[in-house]
Amino acid sequence: MSQKVRIMAFESSCDETSVAIVEDGQTILANVVASQVQSHIRFGGVVPEVASRHHVEQISQVTRLALEQAGVTWQDIDAIAVTQGPGLVGALLVGITAAKTLALVHDKPLIAVNHLAGHIYASQIGQPLAFPLLALIASGGHTELVYMPEHASYQVVGETQDDAVGEAYDKVGRLLGLPYPAGKHVDALAHQGQDTYPVPRAMLQEDNLDFSFSGMKSAVMNLVHNAKQRGKELVTADLATSFQQAVVDVLVGKTLKALAQYPVKQFILAGGVAANSGLRQRMEQELASRYPDVQVLIPPLSLCGDNAAMIGAAAYPLYLQKRFSPLTLNAKPGLFL
Repeated sequence: MSQKVRIMAFESSCDETSVAIVEDGQTILANVVASQVQSHIRFGGVVPEVASRHHVEQISQVTRLALEQAGVTWQDIDAIAVTQGPGLVGALLVGITAAKTLALVHDKPLIAVNHLAGHIYASQIGQPLAFPLLALIASGGHTELVYMPEHASYQVVGETQDDAVGEAYDKVGRLLGLPYPAGKHVDALAHQGQDTYPVPRAMLQEDNLDFSFSGMKSAVMNLVHNAKQRGKELVTADLATSFQQAVVDVLVGKTLKALAQYPVKQFILAGGVAANSGLRQRMEQELASRYPDVQVLIPPLSLCGDNAAMIGAAAYPLYLQKRFSPLTLNAKPGLFL
C-alpha cells in the first residue's frame, strides 16, 4: 500500500458518468465527468433508459481518462469506491458492475458509498471536517438536514415531505418556459425581478425541521394558469424572484432552527441546489450574523453537482474503518443515510 491512500471512485447514480481518484479523502488527482444533459434536454428531464445506455458507453473511457489525468497506475490505487444509492437502478448498476469488476481483477477492496454522504463530503476536499456538524443536502431528489457527531455517522433530523427542492425548481422552470435543467435559469432570473407574487413559506412556522415544496410549486402553477385564463401578462422575472425568495426563506429558516437545537462546529450546504447563488449568499450572511462561531462550508460549484470526487472523499473514512463490501454488492435505488 502506498503511503498516501488513493481511492478510485465511481459515480453513476443519475445522468453524469464520473470517475475520480482522490488522495487521503481530500486531494483530487483526477475527477472526470461526462455529462448527459444535452441528451435529456429534449425530454425535459432524465430518461432512465437513456441515462443507463450513456453510462455503458462512457464508463470505460472515463476510467481510462481518470488514470491518465492522475498519472497513476493500478499499483497506486488502494481501494475502489462506488455509489450504491440512492439513484436510478439501471444507472447505478453500470457503475457498480464496473467497480466490482475492477476490484476483482486488480484485487482491491470495494467500498459502497451513499450518494448523499458524497454530497456532504464534497466539502472535505481542501477543508477538514470538524465534528459535530450539521449539513443541509439540497438537490434534485433530496432535501435533508443531517446531524453528524463523527465521521460516517448520519442522523437525519429533517427532510422534505413531498417534492425535493431541486425538483420544485425544475417544475417551476418548466412552467416559466425555461430550458432544462432549470435551476440555474430560475436563479439567474430571480436576480432580475422583485418579490411581488404570493408564494407560501410552507411548514416554516411548524415546530419541526421538515420541509414541503409541493405547495410552492402549486402556487406558481396556479398563478400561471390563472393569468392565462384571464389573458394577463405575468412578469416572469418577478415570479422567479418570488419563488426563489420563498424557497430560500424556508431553507435558511429551517437551518437556523436546527442550529438552535444542535450545537455544531461546522455547517455544510451540499447538493446541486448549493450552487444557487441566492441561497449561498443568504445562508452565509445569516449564519455569520447569528452563529459566528459556526464555520460555513460550501463546495465549489464544480463539486456541487454529481461527481465521483465526492464519492472518493466519503469513502476515505470507511476505508480507515475497513468497512469494505463483498463482490455481491447490489444497487439500492432507495438507499437512506
